[in-house]
Amino acid sequence: MEGNEKASEQTSTTDGPMGAALRKLGLRPGQIVVEYGYDDDVEESVREAVEALVEGPLEDEDYDGVVDVVLLWWRDGDGDLTDELVDSLTTLEEGGSIVLLTPGTGRPDRVAAPDVQEACNTCSLSASGVVPVEGWVGQRLVGRR
Repeated sequence: MEGNEKASEQTSTTDGPMGAALRKLGLRPGQIVVEYGYDDDVEESVREAVEALVEGPLEDEDYDGVVDVVLLWWRDGDGDLTDELVDSLTTLEEGGSIVLLTPGTGRPDRVAAPDVQEACNTCSLSASGVVPVEGWVGQRLVGRR
């Protein structure tokens, strides 16, 4: 019964609203995802849903392989977003993407939309529309074609 409960929990995580939001951000089964910007304010349910959706663990900042997705938690005051995006691009497989998660409305460390756009322009990235994810705002960043 325990296995059925776990399978049911995974299905609800990947089939519910959060699973839909994460799929809009380009996450798929079988992808290797590295996580940057982890801190005690991240939403653990998002991390768990990503792991369930990609059917594997999130790799940490020490991972030195090539990845399909960079999951980047970013807050105002974390430094230079452009520099972080450039560094993130070096780990991506061709055709990979960055899932940028910034604090949602009402938080003092929210990142202004023009700051994200400027960093994307500098790095030749295109950003998708915003997707709300458990108090954070997600955007899929991909290289321009």
